[in-house]
Amino acid sequence: MKLLLDTHLLLWAAGQPARLSRAARALLDDPQNELFFSSASLWEVSIKRGLGRNDFRVDPRLLRRGLLDNGYSELPITSEHAVSIDSLPSIHKDPFDRILVAQSIVEGITLLTADPVVAQYSGPIRKV
Repeated sequence: MKLLLDTHLLLWAAGQPARLSRAARALLDDPQNELFFSSASLWEVSIKRGLGRNDFRVDPRLLRRGLLDNGYSELPITSEHAVSIDSLPSIHKDPFDRILVAQSIVEGITLLTADPVVAQYSGPIRKV
């Protein structure tokens, strides 16, 4: 199964694996699953780190390198992803989460999230 991790799950997987739920750990550890991260997540980390957010202290360059070194594939943002946002209901206002949802729907990749609001979108989204 192809899995796209939201930003918080990526940060937890990379630096605080104890914060991951048992279900999330099982999915990430399953060698049958193909793991993806979005360039939107690295953009989010860069911006929020620059704003001094305590939950985004990781260097985005090191995060990217670590994800790639650990077998994750990068999912770039395309214009198809961007224009798909206008068809999403206004469940969530965060632009980073909205692009992740759009990418998940367009690409048919299951988005893993711990955010109950993001999990309200229809499509291949799974709360873990």
